[in-house]
Amino acid sequence: MSKLEDILQQEITSEISALSAEAEARAKSISDAAMQRAEALKAARQKALETEQAAAVRRAESAGELVVNQARISARGQAVSQVKGEVLQALQNLASQATFGDTLKKLADEALEGIGKAESVVVNPAHAKLLEAWAKEKGLKLTTDPRVNYGVKLVAEGGKAQVQNTLTDRLERAWDSLSAKAAKAIWG
Repeated sequence: MSKLEDILQQEITSEISALSAEAEARAKSISDAAMQRAEALKAARQKALETEQAAAVRRAESAGELVVNQARISARGQAVSQVKGEVLQALQNLASQATFGDTLKKLADEALEGIGKAESVVVNPAHAKLLEAWAKEKGLKLTTDPRVNYGVKLVAEGGKAQVQNTLTDRLERAWDSLSAKAAKAIWG
């Protein structure tokens, strides 16, 4: 029996070895496939992270550029506002000069041409004395209004029409063009 036992034992050992080898081969195959999938997943995730990082960098750069542009626009706006303030200050200085009466007369003459027949001229109370003689010469009533600054307002006969001709009105009408020129002069 011993021989039969030995043969059976050999066959069983052979079969166990074969099954063990097959199991090891299958385990290695499964392990290799899992490793390949893990590597592929890792590579895909790495690529996705790199893409996300690049997109985040682009967004950050865009946000930074936007902040810089907003700061530039704000600075330009402040500079243009400062220029306008200085121009208005120059108008105030002009109004305090002895030659401002001549300027008012020119503005009044232009307004008179625009309105035709006028019955009165309106000026700021601070400038009334500067136009007294002009109003008398033209046969117009001289009135004052503190809202009329650095110029005149003529009222047509019957009060149906008015023409206002002031330096501040002219500045406002021309400001878009002037501010663009000022900005170009400052920033090129």
